[in-house]
Amino acid sequence: MATKRSGTSRSKKTVAHASTRSKGGRPARQRHSQAQAAHRDRKAASSHSRSKSKYWSHRVMETSDAMDIEKEIFKTGSADEIAQSLKRSSTRSKRRKGTPFQSAMSMLNFYINRAGRNLPKTRKDTLQRAKRKLREAFGRAP
Repeated sequence: MATKRSGTSRSKKTVAHASTRSKGGRPARQRHSQAQAAHRDRKAASSHSRSKSKYWSHRVMETSDAMDIEKEIFKTGSADEIAQSLKRSSTRSKRRKGTPFQSAMSMLNFYINRAGRNLPKTRKDTLQRAKRKLREAFGRAP
């Protein structure tokens, strides 16, 4: 005997459009928020490992091999000593890309700019005099 089912309905499953759901089954906005949270976590973790060298200029001073200069010459030397040391280092160097004068002046300017506001006025004046002495040492106009 065949029985007729009337009045019973099967529940329909609603299926979202393929573009709104991925294989993971989450809507795009939820996937996006999860991706942002993961990115924040990775960024926070990587910033802890970078805390030693926060600035690119620090890394340049530590790892650059453009020119070998005397240790702490900018911190302790007089204007004349700085100029002579930079001239000596730049003329000996085989790894520089510009002329010896360009390399020496570039290194001096880099140090002045890197120190920025933390450089005491007396030291900055000494380094500015070193620039003039360096120009004279290379026979350039002041």
